[in-house]
Amino acid sequence: MTLQLPAKATIIEVGPRDGLQNEKNFVPTEVKKDFIRGLKSAGLTEMELTSFVSPKWVPQMGDAAEIVADCLDNETRNIVLAPNRKGMERVYMTDCKAVAVFVGVSNTFNQKNINKSTQESMAELIPIIGELKEKGYFVRACISTAFYCPYEGKIKLEDTLSLCRQFVDAGVDELSVADTIGMAAPHESYALFSSLKREFTDTLLTAHFHDTRKLALSNILAALQAGIDRFDTSAGGLGGCPFAPGAAGNAATEDVVYMLERMGIQTNVNLEKLVEAIAIVGPYLSRSIESAYYRLLQQNV
Repeated sequence: MTLQLPAKATIIEVGPRDGLQNEKNFVPTEVKKDFIRGLKSAGLTEMELTSFVSPKWVPQMGDAAEIVADCLDNETRNIVLAPNRKGMERVYMTDCKAVAVFVGVSNTFNQKNINKSTQESMAELIPIIGELKEKGYFVRACISTAFYCPYEGKIKLEDTLSLCRQFVDAGVDELSVADTIGMAAPHESYALFSSLKREFTDTLLTAHFHDTRKLALSNILAALQAGIDRFDTSAGGLGGCPFAPGAAGNAATEDVVYMLERMGIQTNVNLEKLVEAIAIVGPYLSRSIESAYYRLLQQNV
């Protein structure tokens, strides 16, 4: 049997935002900037730079305005996350033209994350999305707990599809659908992304897997077979979620790129330069880089 695979895939690097947001040590702003520049030099052309959230709740993102001011360029889709109207007003003060919003399918997760139910969040976001599109912004919707919730357990596939429909109807350009706690299995990945691919033919579809149970790569393979060719990954496997107990880091960019390239799927990411970028931020982290590719490289294997 021949695998049905795309000729190329797009990697959306989320390390500077999703990867660092849960990091215990504050990473110096200049180090973050060098990290971002290093990632771009490795060929990553879509990236979450930072997040305009309250520094009280996410201190790591307190330097968001400075990061955006110094790290925009014309060759990269530079994305910033803004969870609400207050964050969006800060975005409007920058030159960034790509914004991510997020909502959890799970009401409980959403309440613990941003103190609103899923539908309360949507009621706030839908007019903001319309406003962003009128202003010419690229809008990315991040769908959290699309498979499982740490509080509610398994999420119904139809509930995830329903939330995605609301975002698509509101006019978003991209759906980033996340296995937030890393509990999905490949058959579940294939089922959800096949459904998304059938229904949302004119929307960019991106898979976002965490590697809590070491299933991220197998879930990516299943998503590939479902027709998905866009993946959120984090250099060094950085990340987690402060509101999802036990959630490990994101799928490591270097592991995903290595797998895809070995399969003959073009990513245009230079692994050597990617490793150099990881080495910039590594000494400032509270934990070691544990991705397979990076670890074996350090051991000269």
